[in-house]
Amino acid sequence: MYIQTVLERIQPQQLGVCACHEHLHIDLSRIKKNEDTCLQDTKLVLNDLKSFYSHGGRAIVEVTNDGMGRDARRLAEISKAADIHIIASTGCYKDPFIPLEKQDWDRDKFAEWMIREIEHGIDDTGIKPGVIGEIGSSLNEFKSVETELFHGAVAAAMQTGLPLSTHTTLGTCALEQIELFSREGIPMDQIIIGHQDLNDRDEMVLEALKSGVYVALDTIGKENYRSDEARIESLLKFVEEGYEDQLLLSSDLTRRSHLRAFGGQGYDVVLRTFIPALRERGITEATIHKFLVLNPQRAFSIRKAGGNSA
Repeated sequence: MYIQTVLERIQPQQLGVCACHEHLHIDLSRIKKNEDTCLQDTKLVLNDLKSFYSHGGRAIVEVTNDGMGRDARRLAEISKAADIHIIASTGCYKDPFIPLEKQDWDRDKFAEWMIREIEHGIDDTGIKPGVIGEIGSSLNEFKSVETELFHGAVAAAMQTGLPLSTHTTLGTCALEQIELFSREGIPMDQIIIGHQDLNDRDEMVLEALKSGVYVALDTIGKENYRSDEARIESLLKFVEEGYEDQLLLSSDLTRRSHLRAFGGQGYDVVLRTFIPALRERGITEATIHKFLVLNPQRAFSIRKAGGNSA
């Protein structure tokens, strides 16, 4: 097993404290029509990452994909400058962010394209993705192109062994995603279901955990959606039910205003405020180590190499 970063392959134990779902170079303004959703100032991002590093952060899973402003070369620059492992993504997001030229693709075309990126690198960079993600469904539904995208992502994941990380709009459709994965026969521990801290129905999240997938509580600090205190209450319940080995944490920064320089939560919010709050609620250091280190090591390891995905 190994983990593919933008610079090199590493052994899982080299990953360190890892944020499971972030964006370091993203532009959603084509669709959102809001310049705040264009976060592409490398100097500002690097400055914000200094605090992430000072709080112990050593790795970031960067789930910006095609259609979201992905720039693999820029990620490699950030990785070197910040001394942080970065895992890049292949795939597309969700409708309407899927690039226009891919809007009518079927599952086979999506799979072929993702496998090509995994084996040969993103565009002409030679930089290889280490995760398929964030593959998204819409609010309470799958659009037809999203269904094709999901099936293509599953095929690519099964051939190459890469982990598959999803987007659930406001936490919805997690169980529907899992049902699709189950029908396709992909190992559930190869899947990371995203944004489940936005799902306030704990019984649904527990059902997802029961299936064997990893669950990402990855919008920490976005209290306009849900308070971090509510997130902690849910997390405590999941731990009490025995699922501490399947939980991942992150903050999903997507806007300039999310940076500390503009009064936002910053990339360090999980380590700076959320983890201390968990300690105050009695979560042990061993369990915190799982959330931040051991679980990401397992979730983002490439279990088998298909074709030339080395």
